[in-house]
Amino acid sequence: MARSAAQPGPTGGDAAPDGPDPRRWQALAVCLVAGFMTLLDVSIVNVALPSIREGLNTPESDLQWVLSGYALAFGLFLIPAGRLGDARGRRAVFMAGLALFTLASAACGAAQSSLWLVIARLVQGIAGGLISPQISALIQQMFSGRERGRAFGMFGTVVGISTAVGPLLGGLLIQAAGPEHGWRWVFYVNLPLGVVCLLLAHRLLPDTPSATRVRPRDLDPFGVLLLGAGVLALLLPFVQAQQWPGNTKWLLLVLAAALLTAFVAWESRCTGGRVQPVLDLALFRLRSYWLGCLLILLYFAGFTSIFFVTTLYLQSGLGYSALLAGLAITPFALGSGVAASIGGRLVGRFGRPLVVAGLAMVALGLAGTALAVHLVPGRGAGWAMAAPLLFAGLGSGLVIAPNQTLTLAEVPVHQAGSAGGTLQTGQRVGSAIGIAAVGAVFFAQVGPDGWADAYDHGLIVSVAFVLAALIVAVADVGAGRRGRRRDERQDTDATRSAA
Repeated sequence: MARSAAQPGPTGGDAAPDGPDPRRWQALAVCLVAGFMTLLDVSIVNVALPSIREGLNTPESDLQWVLSGYALAFGLFLIPAGRLGDARGRRAVFMAGLALFTLASAACGAAQSSLWLVIARLVQGIAGGLISPQISALIQQMFSGRERGRAFGMFGTVVGISTAVGPLLGGLLIQAAGPEHGWRWVFYVNLPLGVVCLLLAHRLLPDTPSATRVRPRDLDPFGVLLLGAGVLALLLPFVQAQQWPGNTKWLLLVLAAALLTAFVAWESRCTGGRVQPVLDLALFRLRSYWLGCLLILLYFAGFTSIFFVTTLYLQSGLGYSALLAGLAITPFALGSGVAASIGGRLVGRFGRPLVVAGLAMVALGLAGTALAVHLVPGRGAGWAMAAPLLFAGLGSGLVIAPNQTLTLAEVPVHQAGSAGGTLQTGQRVGSAIGIAAVGAVFFAQVGPDGWADAYDHGLIVSVAFVLAALIVAVADVGAGRRGRRRDERQDTDATRSAA
């Protein structure tokens, strides 16, 4: 790679020549609010599960689908939706997804049965999958240079805060509305935000330049089917890990490998032809892109499982209320939000080493959290873990936004949607793998007196994923330095030859 990973490209390859949109910061605010809603609904429902069980008399299997159905549908639609936004207009796809998300949230809140709620959550996940890749693509389209780093820093703040603050907000809503109906307000809270965002999106968001659009008949429906089936077969064994203890999940993983291999072969045939591929495989020739995707998959496997296992430990093991459990996790959210904004400003100066530092901080903070639980057992553990969780959150803020900036730095703007969708699919796959792995270890260790040990074992798995991401980041730093030295030698040789 000729350009250093520490210096994101100013335009991503082909920025619009008309200059920056004067309303880009207002448009970004609309995108961030919409992104906050879609990501909040990944975590806010965790603390609402007891309320849903009481209100709808929901069996455990349906409760699992209330959680995993959203994540599954969300992950399935990210890459096709990103490609659709690139081809047919990002504003149109964003607004369609936002309208559907708002309606689905209303349907979730009004649910009269567990089946109704599960179906509404699936539709809500589809809508979230339509919205999310348009956000990163619009940032690529509207911003360049250091402004792009700042914009992704703000997006990273939203990612960190929405994921971590979900349990707190859910606990507040349930406490205010009561355990029987409080869960409904977990979904109704999206309605006013969704309506306002729709009105502002129509007014403020730019459309995709017509020169980069693709005719509908040139899109690749067979590729979409192969990809969707492959991602579904890959995610299902993880989201249903507790319900499918037999060989079914292994057969599905083999099927996923076959389908995704067929997808790669099919997309290779489409490249350069009349039919436009769902995903341009040439993106993976960019070292910064494929390493960034791998890094974020591993990091999200450790990152999202932190909240899952901590909430379980505090509520089920220590008897915390939903509100107190949410408050205990808040230091991570605060640290992540503060550091993400700073990281977005510093990434252009420090590049991937900034991500390395953040990952090291997360690993140390989680190790400190495990130590705190042992030093202060019992109900005081929530206070004891506040400082190490804050430190881990500060590290997390230096990972998500800077990695997104660096990963998409060399991606052409006309491919920003599909590239961003692929990156976010890695996040969803990582989350599913992490929650399944950490949950399996946690539940294998848990017992009447073993909640602290189970929590420690779960955190060890989370730290292992974070350390794996750290190895990838260090490898990218080393490869970047070798590439720069090679380029410098070539420039020196060329100068000598010219002389």
